[in-house]
Amino acid sequence: MSYSVAVAGASGYAGGELLRILADHPDFEIRTVTAGSNAGSPLVDHHPHLRSLAHLMLQETDAATLAGHDVVFLALPHGASGAISSQLGDDVLVIDCGADHRLASASDWAAFYGGEYAGSWPYGVPELPVEDGKQRDALVGVNRIAAPGCNASSVSLAIAPGIAAGLIDDSDIVAVLAVGPSGAGKSLKTTYLAAELLGNAVPYGVGGTHRHIPEILQNLRAAGAPNPAISFTPVLVPMSRGILATVTAPLKPDVTVEQVRAAWTDAYSGEPFVQVLPAGRFPRTSDVLGANTALIGVTVDPAVNRVVAIVAIDNLVKGTAGAAIQSANIALELPETTGLSVNGVAP
Repeated sequence: MSYSVAVAGASGYAGGELLRILADHPDFEIRTVTAGSNAGSPLVDHHPHLRSLAHLMLQETDAATLAGHDVVFLALPHGASGAISSQLGDDVLVIDCGADHRLASASDWAAFYGGEYAGSWPYGVPELPVEDGKQRDALVGVNRIAAPGCNASSVSLAIAPGIAAGLIDDSDIVAVLAVGPSGAGKSLKTTYLAAELLGNAVPYGVGGTHRHIPEILQNLRAAGAPNPAISFTPVLVPMSRGILATVTAPLKPDVTVEQVRAAWTDAYSGEPFVQVLPAGRFPRTSDVLGANTALIGVTVDPAVNRVVAIVAIDNLVKGTAGAAIQSANIALELPETTGLSVNGVAP
């Protein structure tokens, strides 16, 4: 069976990455692409690399254009998805790659985003450990999915195994991330100009202000943390895509490095897209470029009795578009790996 697909926000980075992956998906047929100010122009003008989709024209983003498809991916700015998705019927699988439906708490939405709260949908990180298993169980057969924030999914995947296994003190989690600017979209801002970013590293969202913090805490509570606290600091670095997240937390008394490694390897055993590296090995962002893969290196710093988990993902693939398509596969009960690759691009 072939499913008809529409992608809203197709001229942006996330929309383009959705289309790059969907173009080779054997069960999805891309019929419609939409945009805001770029509507009326050829898709290939904005994504010259998508040669197989050069025949598509960008249409206006509205519910009437998106209706009638089996699957709709929304790659829109926060605050824009809620109104459109509410006009699409229950017979449509809608995957929101924006923030509108990630948070279960209306107060968290008000504090970190503002505007009308659109409610929460099942969260699209299938491998995430939760108290009763894995998050994928909540995705089977659903018609609405909230794809993750890229920073949030990387931090959550890095540290959730230690929470689920009861090995760490979740009151003092520290995460520092090196992040490529493509995660911020195509908007023209001085911070993202090459002259500002090349040869530079720029912290942002400092001091508990980043919008992915409530999403991370929500994930950690789902993994079993009763009252988690995190110090979260992302840093823009001059690579177009990728996240390298270093996450540390204090271990409970008498926890051994063997127990730590067992918790992480057991948590992701058999997962095609989340892989724990051998002891002493740590990932690089170049190892996952273009792949729907999260690579994790984990160890213990005995001097301070803290676990150190380092995860690398491509923010546009495993962090956004790949996670969205993986979750759509699960919802439609297709093989979870369909159309997705664990192989990156090098050099």
